[in-house]
Amino acid sequence: MKIAANTIAAIDYTLTNAQGKVLDSSNGQPPLEYLHGAQNIIPGLEHALTGLTAGEEKKVTVAPADGYGERDPQLILTVPRQRFETDDTVEVGMRFHAQTQDGVRIMTVVNITSDDVTLDGNHEFAGQTLHFSVKVISVRDATAEEIAHGHPHHKSGCCGRHGHHHSGHGHCSHAH
Repeated sequence: MKIAANTIAAIDYTLTNAQGKVLDSSNGQPPLEYLHGAQNIIPGLEHALTGLTAGEEKKVTVAPADGYGERDPQLILTVPRQRFETDDTVEVGMRFHAQTQDGVRIMTVVNITSDDVTLDGNHEFAGQTLHFSVKVISVRDATAEEIAHGHPHHKSGCCGRHGHHHSGHGHCSHAH
């Protein structure tokens, strides 16, 4: 069976940047399962996997436009430190969800002064050309429920472990 719209593909992958630094990998974890054609993964990778079958391997280079986009300076904000009313210490590198006019966005703390906190709403891989080394583990037809929900379902629940970099989707919001 070939990877096509409304199939569930399971892949092993390693993601590196232009300098060869590993940014993300499924090594030591279960393969990433995604619903092909449902924007579960970045467009450049999804397009490159179309038509592959179980056992095939491919190296894929994804430009920013087909990955996480270019960095947008308008997504870097400086806000008064007192807006962080929390008992926890705010530290550089912390991430949190913030409601913006474009919906919920993950913000990363990039600088802290005594008065202000600088936040970056760009994806950490924005502006980077991404290099994937991928092996297709399996391909199957998606169920009607998976197609309706827009992602694969797993024995342990609906979303499994994959709510990070490559997927762009978090946990399920519907009941089972």
